[in-house]
Order: sequence, then C-alpha cells, then structure tokens
Amino acid sequence: MRLDAWLAAAIADLSRSRAKALIAGGSVTIGGATIEEPKRPVKPGERVTLVLPPPVPAEPKGEVIPLDVVYEDDDLIVIDKPPGLVVHPAAGNHTGTLVNALIAHCGASLSGIGGVMRPGIVHRLDKDTSGLMVVAKTDRAHKSLADQFADHGRTGPLERGYMALAWGVPDRAEGTIEAALGRSSKNREKIEVKREGGREAITHYRVVERYGAKGKPPVASLIECRLETGRTHQIRVHLASIGHPVIGDRTYGSGFATKPALLPEPARSLAASFPRQALHAYLLGFEHPVSHEEMSFESPLPADISELSEALKAL
Repeated sequence: MRLDAWLAAAIADLSRSRAKALIAGGSVTIGGATIEEPKRPVKPGERVTLVLPPPVPAEPKGEVIPLDVVYEDDDLIVIDKPPGLVVHPAAGNHTGTLVNALIAHCGASLSGIGGVMRPGIVHRLDKDTSGLMVVAKTDRAHKSLADQFADHGRTGPLERGYMALAWGVPDRAEGTIEAALGRSSKNREKIEVKREGGREAITHYRVVERYGAKGKPPVASLIECRLETGRTHQIRVHLASIGHPVIGDRTYGSGFATKPALLPEPARSLAASFPRQALHAYLLGFEHPVSHEEMSFESPLPADISELSEALKAL
C-alpha cells in the first residue's frame, strides 16, 4: 500500500489529501529517513513516524501593509513583492504576511479561495526573494491559474523569469540544470539535490552579464533563469549545485562567505553586507482566467540588486 493511503487508514480523522500534504512537507520518516513521495510503498516491518506541525490560527486577519500593485481587476491581482515579506502564514509567521496584506486590500473577496491559510495563493516566492506574483480573487481564477502553474508552461503561456547575481560564471553561456530536489535528511530547513527519491526539477539559464577586472577571470555574473518546474528554493539550489551560488545566499552559498574580501570597494562592502539572496522574479506571464488574454509583466531590478550590479560592473 502506498504511504499516503496507509497513513490515512492507520490514523483516524486523517484524510488521504492531508496525509499527502504532510508527506510532501517532510513530516513523515521511515526508519529515520524523511520520505516526501506519497506513492512510496510501505513494507512490512517498517517503522513509520509522523510529526504533526504545530497548530496555526484558524484564519488569518487582514493587516494594512503597503503593496506594490502592478495590475488588478475583479479576478486577480499582480503585485511586486519586496524582499523580507513572507507570502502566507505558517509556524513563526502568523502575521505580517502577504496574505494578511491581501485580505486587508481585497476584503471579503478572498475568503475561502485556495484554503483558509492561503487564500488566492497559486505560487510563492521565498521570503527574501523579490518580484512578481499573481494572486487569484475568485474561485474560477484560482482554478485556472493553479492549473497553469501545475502545467509549468509546458502546454500554455505561463512563463516565469528570474534574475540572479551569482558568484563566478557558468562554463556555458546558457544551458539547463536538471537535478531532482528534496528536503535534506540532515537539515529539514534546507533543500538538496537528490540522486534518488527527489522530485523532478528543471531550470534553464542564460548568462546576461559577466563582472570582473579586464584580463582576469570574472568574479560574478548576472544570470537569467527560467523555471520548467517550481520546487522550493529551486534556483538557489540548482545554481549552487553547479558551483555558482546566488550572492547573499547564506543557506546555500556559505562556502563563498570569504569571496567579498577579494573585491575592491565599494563592491566589497556591498557584497559582504548584502542582506538577502540577490534573486528577483522579473518576469511573469500567464493567460487571464476569464478573458483568456495572454498577459505579461516585467519588473526592473530592485534598488539593492541594481546597486550591487553597478558596483560589480566598475571592477
């Protein structure tokens, strides 16, 4: 029997869909190893452990938080998320999130859309990643947008583009990183490349600009990334896996912590003190769920990434 079905049968009041979500969230281990594949069969004699996440408030409340609204109509809203803003309430972040801001901005129209804790959310950005997001304001829009994101643009117009300032330069000017990802067995807060048992993850990249003194190897680069899948921390882990972590990424680029010391000022100080991963969702395209118009939005590099980029250009 597959793991999600086994858990649902073994635990009263646990639905199969809830079991599947708990497994995907890293809450289930077998023999001490975290399992994130709901289809994984349970074998006789195996010890299955489920650690339930802490309870969260029944319903998030609206909070007046400034939003950079790029586009809005009766069905959806596109916002340019600043770094530091958590998308939806979770353990440790019950207030001050994008969802709290959206509830205040959109009012009762978001109630019940996409689940109590994540009304209207069809995709997300990491807390310290800036850039474009679309949120559904009706059930019809939520279903259409969710289907588009689940398809990853393989058969439709969905497109997501990111700009990343990364250490070094990939050997190839453009290419594809195809490496399965899963939660780290050593640190559940981190994602890692998995040889077995991970979820398919594909990132297409293109080197936009190289930074470095003339006659010397480039020290950094501006890389455009396009997602064919949308896994947690995908771009950050994929770029780190090929030896070019995002500048400022203290989770996946800790081995490059001394790199800024090799730069002249002002790039040295800016890179050393950069407060987040230098990653920005600059492009978002999708089909409008009601009019079926193909919509596309672009966001320029935010001030902090732009300032670091200019300092690197001056090397």
